[in-house]
Amino acid sequence: MKLKPFSTATAACLLLWSQFILADGPQATPTIEQLWEIIQSQQAEIEALKKKQQETAQQAADADEKAEAAVVAVEEVDTKTAGVASWVDKTTIGGYGELHYNNFEGEDNEIDLHRFVLFFGHEFTDSIRFFSEFEIEHGVAGDDKNGEVEVEQAYVEFDLSENMRAKGGVFLMPVGILNETHEPGTFYGVERNDVENIIIPSTWWEGGAALSGYFANGISWDLAISSGLEMPTTGKNAFRVRSGRQKVSEATANDLSYTGRLKYTGVPGLELAGTVNYQSNATQSNNDGLNEGILYETHAIYNRGPFGLRALYARWNFNGSAVSAAGADDQYGWYIEPSYKPWEKVGLYTRYEKLDGARDQDQFEQWEIGANFWPHPDVVLKADYRDRSVDSNSSGADDVKAFDLGIGYQF
Repeated sequence: MKLKPFSTATAACLLLWSQFILADGPQATPTIEQLWEIIQSQQAEIEALKKKQQETAQQAADADEKAEAAVVAVEEVDTKTAGVASWVDKTTIGGYGELHYNNFEGEDNEIDLHRFVLFFGHEFTDSIRFFSEFEIEHGVAGDDKNGEVEVEQAYVEFDLSENMRAKGGVFLMPVGILNETHEPGTFYGVERNDVENIIIPSTWWEGGAALSGYFANGISWDLAISSGLEMPTTGKNAFRVRSGRQKVSEATANDLSYTGRLKYTGVPGLELAGTVNYQSNATQSNNDGLNEGILYETHAIYNRGPFGLRALYARWNFNGSAVSAAGADDQYGWYIEPSYKPWEKVGLYTRYEKLDGARDQDQFEQWEIGANFWPHPDVVLKADYRDRSVDSNSSGADDVKAFDLGIGYQF
């Protein structure tokens, strides 16, 4: 015979019945009403327990959902943080600046925040990178102000092979000693030398494209096609090379410029280099008496122990009836600069310069002597004395004697 299972109510009744029997003995038989009240009370407790169990299960589910959301959020933060960290690792910021005090004999003295420069670079991949140089000259720029805001470099560089690179954009011309490396702590003298200011003319940048290569024997080369000069042919700055820089500001590009350099650094402490720059039309215009121009530049740098030597020669040859009539078809300059560092942080130097430029004030000989002090490798204090003798055939130009002080930094 198969037994039917007890219902919950039947089991509850038997349980209650047994409790009454045990508590009060056989004589304490509960009435139907008492049993019903007890059953309702037990049923309410059971329902309460079920509800609490459901609430506990829901709370556990909510906790699991929150925990999962927290894990996803942490993973997203980690991803964003990793992206920011990667960008920071591949981006560089630097700069340099210099303040000058010039005490001229017989003229007004001057103090000038000559330059404030910031570098920004970024590496897109191991073979593609960006570099830029943003500069403010003379403290304040704007209408009727002495200063200028300039972008001297802004180019993208590509590694074509292990020993060859290409770049496009705005870049410094590969010529001379100072044009590409001119942070204050890298050269002697408060002011940059005049040959690389008037003849070269530093700082000189153009827009275009360039190729560079180097070999294990210390030979390197550079080729560039770029915008050219737009030299004036009239006025006080007629045929002045420095006045022909367009600075890649809506630059006229009717006639381009071509540059080639060869450099040797195979001996420790030695650099020998030569550059040729060809201006297909130095004014960007025809029939104005100034046509093509060619710059020849060569220099040597040699450092051995505490002794150093720099020497540079640069010469422009221009064609055209007007430039020849003005005697400005042949412009040149050279200097020699020996130096000595008796201590690691102190350097002494002297420099002789000879210039023959387009203007009367750009035709002179100059002696200079001075010292650099580096309290930190990237901070320099400078002092020098200059004695300039203007060409006796020049008119409207005076000799110059000046004492200069300067402070510079780079980072």
